[in-house]
Amino acid sequence: MSSGDYRLARSNSQRAIQPEVELKFAHLLINQAVDAAFCLGANGQFLYVNDATCRMTEYSGEEMLSMTLQEIDVDYSLHNWADIQLQDSYTFKSRYRTKQGRIFLVEIAMTYINHQGERFGCAFVREKSNEVVDVSVQKWIDELRESKKKLQQEVLQLNTKQTELETSISILRSTLESTANGIIAINFEGDILSVNQKFIDMWQIPESLMLSKKCPRCKAFFENQLQDSEAFNRLVWEVSSQSDFESYDILELKDGRIFAHYSQPQRLDEKIIGRVWSIWDITAFKQTEKALRLNEARFRTLAEITDASTFLIQGTRLCYINPAVELLTGYTKEELLNGFDIRQLIKNKKRRQVRNRGEIGNFEYQEMNILTKNGTERWLACTVAVLDGVLDFGNKPVQLIAGIDITDYKYAESELNQALEQAKQLSELRARFLSIVCHQFRTPLNIVSFSNSLLKRHICEWTEQEIRPLLDNIQTASEHISQMVDDILFFSKAESAKINFEPKPLELVQFCNDLVAQMQMTSSQCQINFVSPAYSLTACMDKKLLESILKNLLDNAIKYSLSNCTIDFQLWCESEQVIFQIKDQGIGIPVADQEYLFEPFYRGSNIDHIPGTGLGLSILKTLVDLHQGQITVESEVNVGSTFTVLLPLVK
Repeated sequence: MSSGDYRLARSNSQRAIQPEVELKFAHLLINQAVDAAFCLGANGQFLYVNDATCRMTEYSGEEMLSMTLQEIDVDYSLHNWADIQLQDSYTFKSRYRTKQGRIFLVEIAMTYINHQGERFGCAFVREKSNEVVDVSVQKWIDELRESKKKLQQEVLQLNTKQTELETSISILRSTLESTANGIIAINFEGDILSVNQKFIDMWQIPESLMLSKKCPRCKAFFENQLQDSEAFNRLVWEVSSQSDFESYDILELKDGRIFAHYSQPQRLDEKIIGRVWSIWDITAFKQTEKALRLNEARFRTLAEITDASTFLIQGTRLCYINPAVELLTGYTKEELLNGFDIRQLIKNKKRRQVRNRGEIGNFEYQEMNILTKNGTERWLACTVAVLDGVLDFGNKPVQLIAGIDITDYKYAESELNQALEQAKQLSELRARFLSIVCHQFRTPLNIVSFSNSLLKRHICEWTEQEIRPLLDNIQTASEHISQMVDDILFFSKAESAKINFEPKPLELVQFCNDLVAQMQMTSSQCQINFVSPAYSLTACMDKKLLESILKNLLDNAIKYSLSNCTIDFQLWCESEQVIFQIKDQGIGIPVADQEYLFEPFYRGSNIDHIPGTGLGLSILKTLVDLHQGQITVESEVNVGSTFTVLLPLVK
């Protein structure tokens, strides 16, 4: 590379133009420098190299300008270039590789500058081959320091684990000493590895034997206390060092005590080195067990012959039933005692108070509703008691239930209660009916009585024009009384199911038009607006009963509406149903009253001043039911009511 040539690579974005003379002198000056110098662009691309750089790397200028710094810097990945590029100047060491493969140490002084929106790196490099050894030694020292640090951490962890192990051993020793079982660990050489004080106390072993730590010396001592020493030798002393089974057995002592013992192999690194024995005194337990078995046998004998259904329950599982339970429930004994959930059998239960409770002990009286296998319900009168320690069922308390079937009594009681309730309701209805009838009859009768009294007094004095209003009042009152009598008789027929239902084909649109015209002639208080989307609609219905239904609804709409209002009457067919809807703008029905609206003799709380018996809607509901239809109501006080009757469309 001649000193008269210079090489400069520009990126596409680089547009800076230096004066030509100034650039030439700068080029000559940099190429006379002893140290290598170069400029870097993005991603370490060489943009400019001087002659010293070419000599140091053994590459030509053209080769260098086609390369990146990563291709000659051996330690490029070890440097944090992201931080270096953020600094204005930075000096560090690295290793470069020549074209021939020689690796040498260099010291780099890197300066970053910004020019026309781009950032360039300008580096001066000096070879430091004589310091390569120093770098290797420093690297080795750093590695030793890192290893020392890790070793210290491991030692600290080991110390922590040792402390935890010592704590665990201390807890284990305390646990072994506080347990109710006697525990001893023996290796297969016959040495006692560990024993707790409970074991020594249970066997009453002399201190001299324990100090020897030699288990064979204790053999004669143990054999002398046992009733069956041969079984003890077979299970304890003659166990092979390769035996990995666990064993459980009962040891009976000559003094009448009974010990249970359990053994398991003792392992070290998966190798069996001995056995650990756990022994506990079960003398009292065996005595109790014997008594319990006797009680249990007596209980089963009594339970099997009684007619009362007897259950023993643990939690939600049955652990005993007698034959009476099978007869009551329809389930077999095998079905009930094999995983059967008691909640499938007992539907519900009620606690009953018992007089002189102190005389019945710990028993409780309950009534239980039983659901049998075929789905029928039965009622039991039961005594319930918890038997804790009386019967042996896995050493857990059981609940004893003994019951007799009172289903017939419960049905009779239910029927009696229903009859009493119906009688009560009937009595209330009769009283209410009498009150309403008396009140409703009193007004027209008063009119008749008053008008009749005036006629008798003045009949010879008054003209026909003066007498006519009194006669009209008597006529109107008589008609009112007659209507109420008709309603009462009709209700009586409905209650006794004596109304004849005779459905016949009926053209409903014409029928409704005729009904509206008839009612408009007798009452001009409100305008009835009848609308139907169909010109003709025929269905099988009882004309007389349908007329009573619709006339009752229209009469009520007129009665409970203000004068000169409009009542909407609509008829349409939908989903195989004929729908009649009557909507008024009257006083409305309170929400609390709507639930009882169709009950006989019931009247709303806001219509006391309007005459009526409370039978109309009850009769109407009966007539709708005869058609196998339904009636609904929507109402708001002071806004109005909408009654909708849905009857099946039978053509």
